[in-house]
Amino acid sequence: MHGEYKVPGGKLVVVDLDVVDGRIANFRLAGDFFLEPDSALDAINQAVDGLPAETDAASLASAIHRGLPDGSTLLGFSPEAVGTAIRRSLAGAADWKDFDWQLIHSEAVPPRLHLALDEVLTAEVGAGRRGPTLRIWEWDESAVVIGSFQSLKNEVDLEQARENGFEVVRRISGGGAMLMKRGQVITYSLYVPAELVQGMTFADSYAYLDDWVLTALQSLGIDARYQPLNDITSTAGKIGGAAQKRLGNGAVLHHVTMSYDMDGDLMARVLRIGREKLSDKGTKSAAKRVDPLRSQTGLSRAEIIDRMKETFVSITKAETGDITPAEYTAAQDLADSKFASDAWLNRVP
Repeated sequence: MHGEYKVPGGKLVVVDLDVVDGRIANFRLAGDFFLEPDSALDAINQAVDGLPAETDAASLASAIHRGLPDGSTLLGFSPEAVGTAIRRSLAGAADWKDFDWQLIHSEAVPPRLHLALDEVLTAEVGAGRRGPTLRIWEWDESAVVIGSFQSLKNEVDLEQARENGFEVVRRISGGGAMLMKRGQVITYSLYVPAELVQGMTFADSYAYLDDWVLTALQSLGIDARYQPLNDITSTAGKIGGAAQKRLGNGAVLHHVTMSYDMDGDLMARVLRIGREKLSDKGTKSAAKRVDPLRSQTGLSRAEIIDRMKETFVSITKAETGDITPAEYTAAQDLADSKFASDAWLNRVP
């Protein structure tokens, strides 16, 4: 069996192994990481050999930690990363390059239709009617998008939202409220088969699915990195956040909103950002929590998106695609019946 795991912000970990009588055998670790002393590589191989094939990633990492010589240095990877690669090999996990990807960057649509498209396109990937897809959103109006489990009245000042031209909608994924002013955010969605994140914890899958965008931002001179569970950040401040939803048909929706520009005062008026949440981030104001891409790059929103697209294509060989008429029709029906309804918006009052 063969497994690979690209450490977000780090190196590639590659494992090869057999399973004999329910135990790992002939284990070999490789990759472009750095490891000292040389003998540590054999120590890791020996620590894994003989372990039960059902050993979870955390227990695999613990065995590797115990087997490492004193003073070992691991750069660009960790015992936890090796454990993830092993679980991916045993689960038959796929890699980015194993799929024929589509990249969609189509016309602007209303917020509720964006949310419906997320659900429809994820379902299409799970049903096998669509291949894995990256979709970059365009906005024709401003919106506040709250998480599936958030209280509407606790998160949004509805009067301020109306006065400032924000539609309030609820998405199917968890996470926090996002202020999405037209032209001031960059949002993308990934629709992928579960095989791509097989063998990973939920937390690991967040970072793994956004590693490509870290590469794109770093190529623009941003010291971008992932901050668990779901933040993309830099030395200048938080850039954006991710959320996920896993459907029962085996598909994963992973979407991200990053701030290109931001009106901190407007954000504080429209969103009811509690003191506890702010203190948890070590800041005193909403404006200081998010540092927009515009101030960090000096580039236009379109130029940043172009670099993101170039980076994604270089990694996945994605081809330009589009949303089909049937998908648009299904999404519009869902937008009208679900995402525009008071019942859905107020599912958590």
